[in-house]
Amino acid sequence: MMSIDDILFIDSLPTIDLHGYDRMYARLKVNEFINDNIKLKNEFIVIIHGIGSSVLKHEIHDLLSKDKRVIDYKIYVNNVGCTVAQLNINKV
Repeated sequence: MMSIDDILFIDSLPTIDLHGYDRMYARLKVNEFINDNIKLKNEFIVIIHGIGSSVLKHEIHDLLSKDKRVIDYKIYVNNVGCTVAQLNINKV
């Protein structure tokens, strides 16, 4: 079974780009994105929050840390403006 640490390339993973979103809208869209990808049985997703002042990164990490549908998440090693999350696709 693949883990989040095995992710080297994110180009083929489902991605949401949060550039231009405020915190509340970003939370709403990421929640919808997680729902959609669990239904589609996509185990790994990419959330692009950008670097900037890290407001969106902290908001999204807070959301992911409290979401029981998320197994693990981490900053993508090759781009600190992205977070890769592993979803629990077996718990629908």
